[in-house]
Amino acid sequence: MAAGTLTRADIAARINQMVGLSRNESAAIVESILSHMSDALSDGQNVKISGFGTFVLRDKAQRIGRNPKTGIEVPILPRRVMTFRASQAMRARVAGS
Repeated sequence: MAAGTLTRADIAARINQMVGLSRNESAAIVESILSHMSDALSDGQNVKISGFGTFVLRDKAQRIGRNPKTGIEVPILPRRVMTFRASQAMRARVAGS
């Protein structure tokens, strides 16, 4: 199986095939779910999807970094980063493919 990219349209098409909703209804469901997840993350909440994984927000403190080209030390400002941690079931499924 060639590596590709799964898109919103692909997910909506699969919902259309499996559930029988119209393409517009399927696309609206996908957009609604992604919007809800994005809103939760921007509000500072983690998003956990059982059997899939967790999107976790972390606040990183300011630290001193180094420009690799010049070697000059520069401050790296505090920031919020998002990480994804796959569930055990997802890890097993990906490793088995």
